[in-house]
Amino acid sequence: MRSPFKLSLLLAASAALVAAAPSTSAHRAGPPWISIEYPANPLDPATRDAYLLVHAFHHRMPMESNVNGTAEGLVGGERKSIALRFDKTDRTGVYALRKQWSDEGVWTLVIRAGQGGGTPAQALVELAADGSISSVRVPTTRQNEWTVPRAITAQEIEQSLQSRATRTAQARR
Repeated sequence: MRSPFKLSLLLAASAALVAAAPSTSAHRAGPPWISIEYPANPLDPATRDAYLLVHAFHHRMPMESNVNGTAEGLVGGERKSIALRFDKTDRTGVYALRKQWSDEGVWTLVIRAGQGGGTPAQALVELAADGSISSVRVPTTRQNEWTVPRAITAQEIEQSLQSRATRTAQARR
């Protein structure tokens, strides 16, 4: 038979464990977020030879996510679109992207991370002529007091490619 004191300690400990356990509904209560890490750590076997790393978050917590994207290019005046493949790493919510586009032309990467339903977080990654990253943007909007991700428009992608193609052509003259 248990004493009332031991029973109350057991109940208190159980309540503390339940309160400390992550709630799946809390993780789904808000928007996703995405960040880009460049360059990837060449000393980590899981990220060696990766062009960049994608970090997927739900609020501030790293989360497993549906990460996908495209490499959008303008090569010899022709539009190209390549579906990108991402590899999981040994860290929660971190995905490696290896180069899957050509060295020719002007390229913008459109990368999405989300858990299904709702607007995914999206990053617009512009590549410089030397193949490095020249800029990363995560378009946002305000909802009440929160800054939340918004969808990247086709117009933003085209503008990204056209403006750099024009600058590249002028630099070659």
